[in-house]
Amino acid sequence: MQRQDRQDTVWQDPTLVRTYLDKLVGGVPFGAAQLEIALRVIEARGEPVRNFVDLGCGGGAVAQALLSGYPQARATLVDFSEPMFEAARATLGRHDPTPKFVIGDLAHPDWVRSIAADAPFDLVVSRYAIHHLTDQRKRELYGEIFERLLPGGMFINVEHVVSRTPWIESLSDELMIDSIHAFQTSQGSDKPRTQLAEEFYARPDKAANILAPVEQQCQWLREIGFADVDCYFKVFELAVFGGRRSV
Repeated sequence: MQRQDRQDTVWQDPTLVRTYLDKLVGGVPFGAAQLEIALRVIEARGEPVRNFVDLGCGGGAVAQALLSGYPQARATLVDFSEPMFEAARATLGRHDPTPKFVIGDLAHPDWVRSIAADAPFDLVVSRYAIHHLTDQRKRELYGEIFERLLPGGMFINVEHVVSRTPWIESLSDELMIDSIHAFQTSQGSDKPRTQLAEEFYARPDKAANILAPVEQQCQWLREIGFADVDCYFKVFELAVFGGRRSV
């Protein structure tokens, strides 16, 4: 999780973080499919993942999936939120080799100093983090990522992107509410969907979202120099996109 200055306390709230990790992220529609597609694209490189960085690592779910497939990889996890780091450490702290946990704020370019000793990487991943940055800062960050990839290295972003019209946004919201409600019900919750919908629209982190079209973000990657850029998966406002640094 990352932040803009106007939302600098949102993801430092342990209660909000636990709610997100325990009750929301597991209900994201097609969450498993998004991760499966990301891993498939990474595997298609034909090279083992030896050294990767997870930007805005959250609770460590993406890094955990990568380390399951590439257990000897060196993992660097970057996040701004201390409560998220606590969750990530609980998930991954016993993995051997032990991942490196780095406090870094993607909203400012000096985050690169925190990972300088571990770069370059053959993989950079991010999940639901970069959409908290301004569009200008998103593009700058993509350039910083490119410069820290090895030739042939891959960038994969599992991301929340903007809808083209309000009607499509409403479809996306309804799917999200239905999916989260089904997930929470499966976990034993008896909260009515109407209450969950009210909470969804009033959630405190919503103001921190700065969504951009996936097509525009893919174009930024091409302009920076990424090859094989595409949106590999998309359902409404949920997208998996990225590209490679040419050999």
